[in-house]
Amino acid sequence: MAAILVCAALIGGCRSQEPPTIAIPSVQEVVPTPEPTPEPAPEPTPGLEISTITFAGQRFTVCFVDLTKHDLDLFWRDDAGEPFRGFEALDRRLQTQGRTLVFAMNAGMYLEDFSPVGLYVEDGEQLRPLNLARGSSNFCLRPNGVFAITDSGAKVVESSTYPSIEDETLLATQSGPMLVIEGELHPAFGRNSTSRLYRDGVGVISPDRVVFAISEQPVNFHEFALLFRDHLECENALFLDGNISSLYSVAMDRCDNRAGLGPILAVTAEK
Repeated sequence: MAAILVCAALIGGCRSQEPPTIAIPSVQEVVPTPEPTPEPAPEPTPGLEISTITFAGQRFTVCFVDLTKHDLDLFWRDDAGEPFRGFEALDRRLQTQGRTLVFAMNAGMYLEDFSPVGLYVEDGEQLRPLNLARGSSNFCLRPNGVFAITDSGAKVVESSTYPSIEDETLLATQSGPMLVIEGELHPAFGRNSTSRLYRDGVGVISPDRVVFAISEQPVNFHEFALLFRDHLECENALFLDGNISSLYSVAMDRCDNRAGLGPILAVTAEK
């Protein structure tokens, strides 16, 4: 920094030199960098309520669907007859039709070729028959059941009683075991069972209101069934699958990709 020497001429002679004045550079005002604006949370979808809850010390994500505001659809294969196997492929297909995936969950057990193990009705057309075979798998743990939407609304019924439904079936998927049967837990479930898996299922609250749930940690059947009966207040609920349990949710910015999937239950919307 240059020093500036100041002289002053006075009448009658020169005064002594003043101490040098140090030029202080101006300090530029520091403007704080603004914090980045967070992305706005997606607007809630009316009639579709999804959240993660804690019940009996365990975490679950639950989604309530109001069937008076949303159509629930089943998807399995694309136009070429190939299984979608996952949410991303299904959403790509929907995008070509001017629609988009809003919520989805795997919809029951399937074989190695991703075809349904049991009853499968899509858009009113039965593509796989009811399966009443006996066996040792979870699917065959009696009573197993059917989740269906008919002309009179949503229902979960025991597989053996499904043929007695007189209403037209719009969609149906079969799985097992039942979790809750007329307000009672499945009799085979043990409170202290050590068989713990990630699990998902569906329950019916009323003909126009259904609820899906997926565990965010491994749970046994007894714990999962209690969630549907005691917290979600379902008289009837059906286990969909374990370990491959998967969820898609725009509201939660979530797209699980744990395994290839067979049938998929989904809520869609126009783009």
